[in-house]
Amino acid sequence: QVQLVESGGGLVQPGGSLRLSCAASGGIFTIYNMGWYRQAPGKQRELVAVITSGGSTNYADSVKGRFTISRDNAKNTVYLQMNTLKPEDTAVYYCHADLRALSRARNDYWGQGTQVTVSS
Repeated sequence: QVQLVESGGGLVQPGGSLRLSCAASGGIFTIYNMGWYRQAPGKQRELVAVITSGGSTNYADSVKGRFTISRDNAKNTVYLQMNTLKPEDTAVYYCHADLRALSRARNDYWGQGTQVTVSS
């Protein structure tokens, strides 16, 4: 069974940095896109950043120049380096993977979410 396990969230002061990780496991055949979404209280879930299997990236305008997404295909892991964090970055961050598991059709999978709080 496919699982996405996130780590790296926490409390940080404005201007600080955090690095999120998300490892996919469980009978994976191919991973296409991987990405990070976030959801703040009272708001809809929004795309933060996405990376293709070939390494192409796309970012929300609000995080361009501050966040960097990367992936290690050998480890089925995606990372999100977050620098110069702002209070408005506070949210639950969710890992997403567009992948094909063994003996299954291509599908979307989500992690359980990790809280990021930016506050002094």
